[in-house]
Amino acid sequence: MVLGTMARHLDTIIGPGVMLLYPLYASMKAIESPSTLDDQQWLTYWVLYSFLTLFELSTHRILCWFPIWGYLKLVFCIWLVLPMFNGAAYIYEKYVRQYIKNIGSYRSSNYPEEYKKVLHMMTFDARKAVERYIDRHGPEAFERVIRAAEKEAKKR
Repeated sequence: MVLGTMARHLDTIIGPGVMLLYPLYASMKAIESPSTLDDQQWLTYWVLYSFLTLFELSTHRILCWFPIWGYLKLVFCIWLVLPMFNGAAYIYEKYVRQYIKNIGSYRSSNYPEEYKKVLHMMTFDARKAVERYIDRHGPEAFERVIRAAEKEAKKR
């Protein structure tokens, strides 16, 4: 009787811990760590969890007809959270990063072709920093930086 009740409400018993408490704890640890990989994992998790919550709120009247919804959400969140799966980082790498790259490509489309080549070889954060530098100091300043880097590379 008690086990049956617990099994029927498993999503509400362990859901908050899996979907909120552990990600909160891991996010605080990620803030304090020097690595950006865990930041990516947990920021992506919170974005995906927010989308999932918005979906759930907007379709609540439909989802209440599917008693399995709570379990599906729990399994999906476990996949996003557990380090052995790193589902949030996987979704970021597979889908979100492509979208962000396209946004960056669109913004940098007014740059000459050699700038685009250099910008596409950089990480997203580095590309944004270079774009801000070009916007502040002009393309000539960026050309001087590239020439100086080329001279330095030839010396080695």
